[in-house]
Amino acid sequence: MSSIKQVQITFDCADPERVARFWCEVLGYVVPPPPEGFASWGDFDRSLPPERQGSAFACVDPSGAGPRLFFQRVPEGKVVKNRVHLDVRVGTGLVGAERLAALEAERARLTELGATCVQVLVADGFNESCIAMQDIEGNEFCLD
Repeated sequence: MSSIKQVQITFDCADPERVARFWCEVLGYVVPPPPEGFASWGDFDRSLPPERQGSAFACVDPSGAGPRLFFQRVPEGKVVKNRVHLDVRVGTGLVGAERLAALEAERARLTELGATCVQVLVADGFNESCIAMQDIEGNEFCLD
């Protein structure tokens, strides 16, 4: 039996580069270097057939610890709730009002980037609270 070495999370979207750059800001990820032989991702993209230009983009955790995120263009728009979503951990180690303040500060930052707050769920004791949000194309994620 083989063990899993790496995980990539793939998003279907209309504008892969735009959504990837949003998630770079959310998670502190970076755009990886372009393929060998290309000075930029734009140069690489222009080398593709017209129907494939702008069809995919990726971002990576600069520390190498987190999964690669891959964004692929699909023709259909988002219609229903995601069956899988990311939980962005905020204020780990904080409790009570300090944790809620950290969640609220991150909600405000991500809203400035174009995310939408869907629902704030405050649980008893504040430590299981989360904020349900959507990214710039409506994909759900949680701050917790």
